[in-house]
Amino acid sequence: GVAGCCAKTTTAPLDRVKILLQAHNHHYKHLGVFSTLCAVPKKEGYLGLYKGNGAMMIRIFPYGAIQFMAFDQYKKVIKKQLGISGHVHRLMAGSMAGITAVICTYPLDMVRVRLAFQVKGEHRYMGIIHAFKMIYTKEGGFRGFYRGLMPTVVGMAPYAGFSFFTFGTLKSIGLAQAPNLLGRPSFDNPDVLVLKTHVNLLCGGIAGAIAQTISYPLDVTRRRMQLGAVLPDSEKCLTMVQTLKYVYQQHGIRRGLYRGLSLNYIRCIPSQAVAFTTYELMKQFLHLN
Repeated sequence: GVAGCCAKTTTAPLDRVKILLQAHNHHYKHLGVFSTLCAVPKKEGYLGLYKGNGAMMIRIFPYGAIQFMAFDQYKKVIKKQLGISGHVHRLMAGSMAGITAVICTYPLDMVRVRLAFQVKGEHRYMGIIHAFKMIYTKEGGFRGFYRGLMPTVVGMAPYAGFSFFTFGTLKSIGLAQAPNLLGRPSFDNPDVLVLKTHVNLLCGGIAGAIAQTISYPLDVTRRRMQLGAVLPDSEKCLTMVQTLKYVYQQHGIRRGLYRGLSLNYIRCIPSQAVAFTTYELMKQFLHLN
C-alpha cells in the first residue's frame, strides 16, 4: 500500500495531464504535454495538478496492497499446484495479481478519473462522495461504476504481467551475474541479497517502460469509456471494440491510440521505479525477508 501511494504521488501531475489529453478536454485539446503542464497551474493553480489525487490515494493504497500481496500468493500457487517455475510463473502471477487488484478497486478509479477530468468553473462533482452518489443514481447503479472494466482487465493483464516479469527477471539475473556490483545484504536479514537502491530504481523503470508500451492503447480506451457521459461522443464509445475503432478512425494510431504515450513514459517509468523500490525497502523495514 505504501509503495503504491509513494509511486502515484510522485507522478500525480502527469496523471492529471494524461487524462486531460487522452480524452481531448476542450480547454486543453490543442496543447501538447508540456504546454498543458504549464497551462493547468495558470488556469487552476498549482493544486490543479493534483486534482483527483485524494481519490487516487484512497484507491491506490488497497490497489497496491492487493496487487503485491496477490502476486506473492499467486506465485506460490502456480509453483506448487501447477509446477510452473522459471520466468513464466512471474508473468502469470503478475497478470493475475493486476486483474485481482483492478476488479477490487475499479469504482475508486472511475471516481478519480471523473474528478481529474473536471476543470475549474465547470464542476459537475463536488467531491468523492458526491461523485459516487451521482454515478450511482444517474448511470445505472453499480453497473455505472464498472464502465470500461473490460479494456482495463485486458490491458492490465499484460501491463502487470510484464511489469512484474521484467523486474523479477532483471533482479534475479543481476544478483546472479554481478552480486557484488549490483547487490548488498538486506537490512533485516544479512543472509538475503537485495539490489542496491539505484539499481532497483533502474530495473523498476525499465519494467514500467516495457509494460506501458504493450498495454497503452487499452489504457486510452478505458479512459474514454470511464468518462462516458461526460464526453459529447459517448454513444460511440459504449464497448471496448467500438471505442478502439472510433479512436482509431477519428485520430489514427499516433494521435489517437498512442496519444500521450511520451507523457506516460515520463510518468510511468519513475512511478514503477519508485513502486518497486519502495516495496523492496518496506519488505526490509517490516522484516519480511
